[in-house]
Amino acid sequence: MGLSLALRKPVGNQDSIRPRFDTIMTDPISDMLTRIRNAHRALLPTVELPHSIMKESIAGILRKEGYIAEVSVDGKAIKTLKLKLKYQGKKAVIEGIKRVSSPGLRRYVGSTEIPRVLGGLGTAIVSTSQGIMSGTQARKSKLGGELLCFVW
Repeated sequence: MGLSLALRKPVGNQDSIRPRFDTIMTDPISDMLTRIRNAHRALLPTVELPHSIMKESIAGILRKEGYIAEVSVDGKAIKTLKLKLKYQGKKAVIEGIKRVSSPGLRRYVGSTEIPRVLGGLGTAIVSTSQGIMSGTQARKSKLGGELLCFVW
């Protein structure tokens, strides 16, 4: 029988102030969206998550579309992405955020098939051959790709 969690020895430097991101994730984009969703529900001002270029691009689109206030990258060896969330009073600007394409079931769309989220009130985020962009940008550029998520 294994030891309970309370009896195990701590691994690494437990005095570190930096948040630990050493778990293995099968879907880092879904993890990012879930962290944003949970932080909004808890009315937290900021969210910190492990950095990747794709996550930074998605956060940049959310900032351009007005869903989050600020995006910054902290750290040199281990980078973290810090997002400053946006609120209107005590209500979050992001009402909903949904992952569409997942590692188990990818969803690809052509430029004419990119859906309009809530009749144009929301944003679709698409990974194209020219980089990650919003659904409206992809439609204007006549580019299709993997439909990553919906934000409204």
